[in-house]
Amino acid sequence: MPHSQHVPAPDDGSAAPPSAQGRAGRDAVRLAVVIGALGVVFGDIGTSPIYTLQTVFNPQDPHPVPVSTANVYGVVSLVFWSVVVIVMVTYVLLAMRADNDGEGGIMALITLLRRQSAQRGRRAAVVLAALGIFGASLFFGDSMITPAISVLSAVEGLKVVEPSLGELVVPVTAVIIVVLFLVQRRGTAAVGRVFGPVMIVWFLTIGACGVDGIIGHPQILKALSPTYALGFLTGHFGTAFFALAAVVLAVTGAEALYADMGHFGRRSITRAWLILVFPACMLSYLGQGALILADPANISSPFFLLVPDWGRWPMILLATAATVIASQAVITGAYSVASQAAQLGYLPRLRIAHTSESTIGQIYVPWVNWLLMVSVLTLVFAFRSSAALAFAFGMAVTGTITITTLLFFYIARSRWGTPLWLVGIGAGALMCVDLLFVAANLTKLVHGAWLPLLIGLTAFTVMTTWQRGREVVTAERARAEGPLPEFIEQLRTGRTSTLRVPGTAIFLNRGKRTAPLAMRANVEHNHVRHEQVVILSVETEPVPRLPADRRTSVDPLGHTDDGIIHVTVRYGYMDTPDVPAALATLDPATTEGPLQLDRASYFLSKMELRRGKEPTMAPWRKRLFIATSYITSDAAEYFGLPRDRTVIMGSDIEV
Repeated sequence: MPHSQHVPAPDDGSAAPPSAQGRAGRDAVRLAVVIGALGVVFGDIGTSPIYTLQTVFNPQDPHPVPVSTANVYGVVSLVFWSVVVIVMVTYVLLAMRADNDGEGGIMALITLLRRQSAQRGRRAAVVLAALGIFGASLFFGDSMITPAISVLSAVEGLKVVEPSLGELVVPVTAVIIVVLFLVQRRGTAAVGRVFGPVMIVWFLTIGACGVDGIIGHPQILKALSPTYALGFLTGHFGTAFFALAAVVLAVTGAEALYADMGHFGRRSITRAWLILVFPACMLSYLGQGALILADPANISSPFFLLVPDWGRWPMILLATAATVIASQAVITGAYSVASQAAQLGYLPRLRIAHTSESTIGQIYVPWVNWLLMVSVLTLVFAFRSSAALAFAFGMAVTGTITITTLLFFYIARSRWGTPLWLVGIGAGALMCVDLLFVAANLTKLVHGAWLPLLIGLTAFTVMTTWQRGREVVTAERARAEGPLPEFIEQLRTGRTSTLRVPGTAIFLNRGKRTAPLAMRANVEHNHVRHEQVVILSVETEPVPRLPADRRTSVDPLGHTDDGIIHVTVRYGYMDTPDVPAALATLDPATTEGPLQLDRASYFLSKMELRRGKEPTMAPWRKRLFIATSYITSDAAEYFGLPRDRTVIMGSDIEV
């Protein structure tokens, strides 16, 4: 989305000067971007006040934090300074400066590291890239837990209004989640227009309720001093350490600020955070703390009890809308991560539907959608409360934050040449904070923190197995295809007898070193070749998007009169492949004559995978790789090929 836009002045005498008109247009666009960011980026972190303090003082916690004046001041201070250190410093001030052509998120850091390892072959960059893949895998756990805990926490407001409605919390939550996933295929464009205004109302409301609570007990403002957080940690370390496992819930969604930077821009996200989101959330936390100090019995649901009696039903509805928006953000994020992982070779091609004609980032991935829906519903029925899920939630968040911090400082040192002493001080301080949170969440391992680790390890195993399996298949396929130059020479010299038929044939291939299996089969079995032959390779660059002038390149393969050329079509990992559209941009002077694209035939080579006896991978990884291959999307659909003119020829490959 653009950061600015020049709006030309109309041709009437009353128009403002062009410079003033341009400034007005730019201001309007900036405001629209900020509102859009509020609706998409801050849903997760903006709904954290619903359940954070409630979880800290939950008496059912295996390591409960007793309610006392000192503990309340310490916890609220810890929440405030955790948000400052992790969100403000780690993400807003530091991580968001490390972008990959404007794109952020852990996948952007991975591509920067992959580029680093390709240029210099540093083993550390390769290891850290693998660690980054684990961080991305943890995000899938986050995507499953966030909708469950967010919607549950909002619907649990029913118990505050009417305790007898407690039995309806789980079924109502399940219905909302099912509807949420069922409407995903319609896209978020229509709903997205109201996301921003709803979140503005949400932040203004929770901020106002927080102010009301602070007025009742203004001494809570003393918790803004770091001395209370440090005093709580040093004076009551045992209690404070276990409290950190719940305090981290206040920073859930911090990764979204970074991941969505490419859609809204660093400046818009920073403005929205500083002007509205951060103050509103902190006011809510301070107000809840004041409420608990006034009456310790309010720990069961301080967020909803902060609301006047007459406003609790509207607040439940508003909270439910806000948590649905938060869920939408991580669901969309899961689509993006899965799509980018597939483009970078960590997952098979997935069927992707673009739900907006104007916004390329709005995608729908059916396989991921249904997997998430089943997983979220399983979590809701298994845990049945937001407090129980909170133990699992923190582990995914702290793991991703710690890995992001580590990768950022490596890039700061290796790419930007930041002085070692400065990297050491910054990384040392922030990693100490991150690792303290990780250690606190590990104490909840048997109480649910194992869940995101299991999800992360499963996703990591699948992605690394797929990457390794692709390498094996590529090597086996190269042996079966044989060298392309020798094959072309056989055609030129007539050593392979063929009949030249009119028309254009386009063979999709992985590169120009080997002959396409479909082309070889056509020549050796059918004994025909077309007048014009295009061997086409699609490459995904480790950048989000590529400009049109870098999209294609043509290689005559040593001869300019044989009608055989090689075309490379390049895309960024966030681009949508459209092979016919890319071919239509080629200059006929470079293709040995105009291509007959309206009648061209497209040939694909389909690989049937079989388990081989060679020790290329462990047997269980071979089975996993072959099983994963079944979710691969149709290549013709993925590359935008006309189905009625696409021929698929199969062959067996042993893994």
